[in-house]
Amino acid sequence: MDTIAAPLGRPLPVISDMNAYFWCGGRDGRLHIMRCGDCGVWFHPYQAMCRECLSSNVAPQPASGRGRVLSATVNHQPWFPHVPVPYVVALVELHERGPVRLVTNVMEVAVDEVIPGMEVVVHFEQHGDIFVPLFKPA
Repeated sequence: MDTIAAPLGRPLPVISDMNAYFWCGGRDGRLHIMRCGDCGVWFHPYQAMCRECLSSNVAPQPASGRGRVLSATVNHQPWFPHVPVPYVVALVELHERGPVRLVTNVMEVAVDEVIPGMEVVVHFEQHGDIFVPLFKPA
């Protein structure tokens, strides 16, 4: 997994105690997702207890960073002046037991080549201490 230079203008999250593991975890090159220590299910976003077994034994852990595109659309609207269009907005399901699904961008591939079922891997766009998880073909 790698980190790329960030274009100016991407909206960034406000970091809190409940999301810092996700947005700042890419510092080590790995995607961090919540996992139940009792039943092993992964989930995102943060919850104080597991939705499967209701255990409060949950904590962020490094995930594989691998997944597949469930659906995708191509955005042509220049919502943010420094983010070039067109770009792909995709729903990516991670391989971890969950399901864990992230709305994200797929990069480093032509927009018309992103299709459901495509295998992808995370890479990060760094903005200071924030590492935005994006995906590229595996």
